[in-house]
Amino acid sequence: MTTSSTGPAPAGRTVALLGGGKIGEALLSGLLRGARAPGEVVVSEKHAERAGYLATTYGVRTLTPAQAAAAARTLLVAVKPQDIDALLAELAPAVTPEHLVVSVAAGVTTGRIERALPAGVPVVRCMPNTPALVDQAMTAVAPGSHADAAHLATAEELLGAVGRVVQVPESQLDAVTALSGSGPAYFFFLVEAMIDAGILLGLPRALAAELIVQTAIGSATMLRDSGQHPVQLREAVTSPGGTTIAAIRELEIHGVRAALLAAIEAAAKRSRELGAG
Repeated sequence: MTTSSTGPAPAGRTVALLGGGKIGEALLSGLLRGARAPGEVVVSEKHAERAGYLATTYGVRTLTPAQAAAAARTLLVAVKPQDIDALLAELAPAVTPEHLVVSVAAGVTTGRIERALPAGVPVVRCMPNTPALVDQAMTAVAPGSHADAAHLATAEELLGAVGRVVQVPESQLDAVTALSGSGPAYFFFLVEAMIDAGILLGLPRALAAELIVQTAIGSATMLRDSGQHPVQLREAVTSPGGTTIAAIRELEIHGVRAALLAAIEAAAKRSRELGAG
């Protein structure tokens, strides 16, 4: 166990991060870049080597789940869905309605968490994505049956440290998971294919990557800042009889649009399955 130089903070100010994987580390890093000092964050990570890395790298204390619940009133759950039941079993004896559980476990419903903990514990379910690593996450938050506006505000503050946050009904979170939670992978898949196309056409890999990455950044910025519908932006690039419309025709012939719709629908279905345990 490693203790930060600033020492423990009061429990009401302290955040306990339960789960120190990739998304957990991204959230930890964001919190420390934002409104929390190392002494105001504790981490629980079951793998000793990983726990040691987080303690050394970020100067935070590493505790068991029960110890973390005793040290903090806000518990940020960032374990994998398959690990949630074991974690909740450890937390249950140490958690009270004075705590707030903020979960980023994909697909896990607030009801499932509430049933595993003492009655009245407020839960907020969140779905961030991996651009949290660069403070560009898109996160949706939804309250459980015992969470109020103050609990939602706390969750928004925590997740706002790594990007944008929106509130949605929990019924929409499986769709959010499929769309923005898994969304970065779809973009990376597309970029990978476009780089391969550049290589096929004779460009060096490094040059193809530079061209496509900057094109992706510029296109996303235009989409965000212009206020125009993506159809309008696409049509502005698509000249009659030109190169772009020839490419778009091939995408339609090969069913790329339909495949993408089916893929996102499959991701939403899998999110529901994960939530059901």
